[in-house]
Amino acid sequence: MTTDPSAFLTALRLSDSFLPVGGYTASYGLEQYLNEDRIEDGDDLRKLIAAYLQRVVGPCETVALSNAHAASAAVDLERLLAVDERLHAVTMPREFRESSTKAGAKLCELLDSDPGTTVSNANGSRQMQDEASASATDGGDIVADFAAAIEADATPGHYPVVFGVVTAARGLSRLESCLAHAHSFVTGLLGAAQRLGRFGHTEIQSVLEALEPEIRAICERHVDDDIAAMASFAPLAEIMGMRHEHAGRRLFMS
Repeated sequence: MTTDPSAFLTALRLSDSFLPVGGYTASYGLEQYLNEDRIEDGDDLRKLIAAYLQRVVGPCETVALSNAHAASAAVDLERLLAVDERLHAVTMPREFRESSTKAGAKLCELLDSDPGTTVSNANGSRQMQDEASASATDGGDIVADFAAAIEADATPGHYPVVFGVVTAARGLSRLESCLAHAHSFVTGLLGAAQRLGRFGHTEIQSVLEALEPEIRAICERHVDDDIAAMASFAPLAEIMGMRHEHAGRRLFMS
């Protein structure tokens, strides 16, 4: 199946560090790993990010994103809020929760200010959001309803959940959405490692290329998981995140 050009460009936009949602301020504990000299070279960095993919991004954030995408497509606000609540409950470090919800709020703001939002139906056809807005009276405007719930503090608004809502509205498939998010997560961590002054451009690109099969594998493995399966198990990463909260010097928010 040929990818819709608009959906493809949306995926590129959302996975780009240029997107102003604050992702550049988060290292998800990576800064603390480097502060404690637990990463010596590119291979150590690759192994650490692969562990993040296998233990956190795949079984937790990918599951949240995929279920949020499905709930949004089905115009099921109750299910969407349940996904967000579950992700909040299984994200242990405070810094991780805060960076995720702040980024989610910023992505909602960008969506609200963007007139080009589209919605897709089960057959893949797309309409402009002004047509979706016409259905708001019968509960069809899931994007606006979810944004309102975040604004009212009725739901945390985690970034993977908002990402799922946005990509569903823009016509990306669930797998495409998961791939874009996982790629964005990896490039975000690699960018953090580079800005911390430990790795050069060439080594970072080598690590990214080595991780591409892992990105695809974890997305394909977890894209169909049920919300009840959402969980993360990365004790050392969580400890690094908690230690980072009390670090004397910090370049990153998490």
